Amino acid sequence: MLDALIFDVDGTLADTEHAHLAAFNAAFASEGLDWRWDEALYTRLLEVSGGKERIRHYWQQVHGNRHDIDGTELSALIERLHEVKTAYYEDAVRQGQVRLRPGVIELIEEARRAGLRLAIATTTSPVNIAALLRSAMGPDWRMAFGVVEDASTAPRKKPHPQVYLQTLQRLGLSAQHCLAFEDSANGLQAARAAGLATVVTPNAFTAHHDFSGALRVLPSLAGVTLADLRSWYAGSLNPPTAAA
Repeated sequence: MLDALIFDVDGTLADTEHAHLAAFNAAFASEGLDWRWDEALYTRLLEVSGGKERIRHYWQQVHGNRHDIDGTELSALIERLHEVKTAYYEDAVRQGQVRLRPGVIELIEEARRAGLRLAIATTTSPVNIAALLRSAMGPDWRMAFGVVEDASTAPRKKPHPQVYLQTLQRLGLSAQHCLAFEDSANGLQAARAAGLATVVTPNAFTAHHDFSGALRVLPSLAGVTLADLRSWYAGSLNPPTAAA
């Protein structure tokens, strides 16, 4: 029996990455850095999960010959950049520059009416989650999701399955009773490592990823119903057997 739906956030619930990219560049400029990420570079950097981790990875690429003796200078820079970037991103969300992807809100509402439990399993920050969903669903958005696991509770980033394993534990459900929704190869690997059947809706930044092992790969959730999910889910439990 399908009891719960578990959603990633960035790229899955909403097309957030263009806003994140603009916010990173605004933060770099505000700190007087000559860094400028274009879409091609950011697409590659998205293979590194986590905003702070992404900044650190880039710094190591462009300043590989520099050494931060005790690590404090670099850590302080990363914290400062990420804080400024988050403020720019929140402002973009408030201005309506980020919206939920097609079909998301309809599926969430149908699942709630049917009594399914909903959860979030993401490695983004709680501030980013709240900014997005407060804007998209209103101030009571938290009522829709019984469990929210994020970067503050699951520090090991995808493709590590920590965030999904903790989500399942808090739901009190086995993976066989849940479906996950992702947009990237790292997210799919994390969900599958936790035993979850996974529906993938790629976006412009992840369309080139390998989604082998996904239950379904769809352009969006537009037109997807709970009946569809239950049918796909049942098929994953009872795959067709080869003819004798």
